[in-house]
Amino acid sequence: MTVKAKEKPIKKQKRVPKELIYEMRYGSPIYYRDYDKVISGEKTLEEVMGSSKLQWFIIYLIYSYLIKNIDTKKYVIATNEAGFQWAPRTWRNLDIAIFNKKKLLKEGIDDKYAKTPPEVVIEVDTKADLRKYGDFMNYAREKTQDLLNASVKKVIWYTTFDKKVMVAEKSKRWFITDWDDTIDVLDNIKLNLNELLEKEKH
Repeated sequence: MTVKAKEKPIKKQKRVPKELIYEMRYGSPIYYRDYDKVISGEKTLEEVMGSSKLQWFIIYLIYSYLIKNIDTKKYVIATNEAGFQWAPRTWRNLDIAIFNKKKLLKEGIDDKYAKTPPEVVIEVDTKADLRKYGDFMNYAREKTQDLLNASVKKVIWYTTFDKKVMVAEKSKRWFITDWDDTIDVLDNIKLNLNELLEKEKH
């Protein structure tokens, strides 16, 4: 008589709630950093979705500077992780996005993600889970290239862990420099993050 070996019970993987999806890339979800700790109960949803003080303070400084210097008849500045969708099941969250006002209004203001490509996107760090990317730069390069392919004209990315800024434009050489370098945003608006931070100290 042959005795059948006991079959091991198949472990059911916990489904990741859609609230933990940070971005979506051609049907493949990109989760919030530490999303698995929310599933296990170690962290709350708010903890992984929230910005650090440094991250939101830099976004505040850049937005405040832009709103004082930009032509608000020509442009609209979106913040608070504005959603941009350029393909089915594909969207990215943007820290700061400068849109052509006329084009955006033509699309219509509703409760959907914007489909009009921003003129300029400015990012500060990320809340994405980076484990499948290996490191931050692999994620940043992919997102930047996606945005440029979707007709965003310029992507400017500030990182707090090394105080660098990456500037990327389609068909131009990308470059990485320091926070104290002056960056051309658009329409002759120049931004120096280090100067903005120093002004706040005095």
